[in-house]
Amino acid sequence: MDSSLHKGFKRELTIFFVMLCINITLAEGCTSLDCLQNLLEQIENITSSVLSVNTVTSILTMAFNASGKILESSSSSSSVSPAELASHGNLILKTSEKLISTLVKPTNTSEAVSFTLSAVEVEVFMVGPQVTLDKIPRLDTTNSSVDIDLIGIAKNNNETRSAAVAFMSYNTMENLLKPEFFNTLNDTVKTMMSTVISATLPKTTNTNLTKPVNFTFKHIRKFDPNGSLSCVYWKISEWIVDGCSVLETNGNYTVCSCVHLSTFALIMQTSRPSESDSLLDMLNLVCVTVGMVFFSLALLTFALCQWSPGVNNVARINLCISLLSAHVLFLLTQQFLRLIRPHQVLCAVISGALHFLFLSGFVWMFIEAVLLFICVKNLTQISSKKREVLSSGFLWVIGYTVGLVVVGVSAVVDPKGYGSEDCWIKMDKGFNWSFLGPVCVLLALNTILFINIIISLNLTLQNLNAEVSQMKQSKIMTFKTLAQFVILGCPWILGVFISDMKELEIIFLILNSQQGTFIFLVYCVLNNEVRQQYRKFFRRLCCGLKQN
Repeated sequence: MDSSLHKGFKRELTIFFVMLCINITLAEGCTSLDCLQNLLEQIENITSSVLSVNTVTSILTMAFNASGKILESSSSSSSVSPAELASHGNLILKTSEKLISTLVKPTNTSEAVSFTLSAVEVEVFMVGPQVTLDKIPRLDTTNSSVDIDLIGIAKNNNETRSAAVAFMSYNTMENLLKPEFFNTLNDTVKTMMSTVISATLPKTTNTNLTKPVNFTFKHIRKFDPNGSLSCVYWKISEWIVDGCSVLETNGNYTVCSCVHLSTFALIMQTSRPSESDSLLDMLNLVCVTVGMVFFSLALLTFALCQWSPGVNNVARINLCISLLSAHVLFLLTQQFLRLIRPHQVLCAVISGALHFLFLSGFVWMFIEAVLLFICVKNLTQISSKKREVLSSGFLWVIGYTVGLVVVGVSAVVDPKGYGSEDCWIKMDKGFNWSFLGPVCVLLALNTILFINIIISLNLTLQNLNAEVSQMKQSKIMTFKTLAQFVILGCPWILGVFISDMKELEIIFLILNSQQGTFIFLVYCVLNNEVRQQYRKFFRRLCCGLKQN
């Protein structure tokens, strides 16, 4: 028999005998909350006071897998009420704590037990009458930790002089004990900023705390400096703050102090978006959609029209492709953010792809600026010698390699830098400069080239023959110059000065979302060759319709 198959069969057989011995059964095709409740009640009724780590992890894995599938199925049909969620959350907490308590066994000195599952991380620490530690080590999980005076608690247990603490960090419990269960007088948006944790004193006679317990919560979502943080604990059907307070906080973590043990979490309250924010979101959706339409029209024109041999459209085509792809991916991500966010790997891949596409867009803007500068400087098409240097293959390599290298290096330096709350680059540890740094350099170069282009165009306009309708030509050149300002991404400089100024934010949004529109106007609508080809196309179309 194959080795991997043999191991898998052996494991399943072991779990089967474990379940058989303690009489736990999961009905086949179990897809209802009632079925889940039955399973959890069976676990709660386990009579064994001591179980092995393998047994506990096997039962917990089965319970969390079943609850995850059933709750996902139920929530998708919107058939679960808040009361049902709270009830099943209570039951899962109770059964988990019951199972974890079976890991506690008598010890003379000290002993620790820990394990990690996909849904929960567990740390258990036990001390006995002959413990030699001055204080117990901090109990740590991936996103939280606890400091508790367990030795002092043990000394207060006069008979046994022993005590145990069980610390659990639940990765998916917020799907049941939702932040919305934090009932406050002010109407705010509640966000769960931490994993849900539980701390108990199993098999300990006197559970009175000698000192407040300190919990350190790592922020699992983007921290809003304007938000209000609350250390809360779970009581039957709601989150409340009694007995808990914030000791210390920064952008990455918060320390909470509580005078009792229970199930805890960190919840942030922020003001609900104002009408102006909603309008800005709507404006963003409309503007980006319009820009995408014109990006598509420009690409269609570049593909179908016949261009002069000297015209190099490589930069314009790839600029459209990069930004159109980035905008499509960004809009889709924002529309389905609730579905994508739980899948951290997918979220990180999307943020890396957006990083690459936007950077590539800026590189193609720079290449377009270089080509435009050469054309204006020479007042003719690029010479054959220069065309060899700036061949399409060379431009392709530069246009996409720069973005690929930056993203690759960024991923190697900090693999966790991708996948923020909005599936974008994380702003902590300066990782945002992996995007801002290259963008600032490219924008500075584009601005310098743009200024040189304006100076060259101004000299050209001064030397125009008056017979060639100088006023009309000047207007067209002025419009094209302003359009190039947008096409080359220069309005991104406004992003530095936006802050809370809504007017600047709206101007920034409109200009940068309409790059596709300006590309279509400058290189398609205002191009005589393209207009003539459009006329021929529509004449043929009209003739064909008349004949039919």
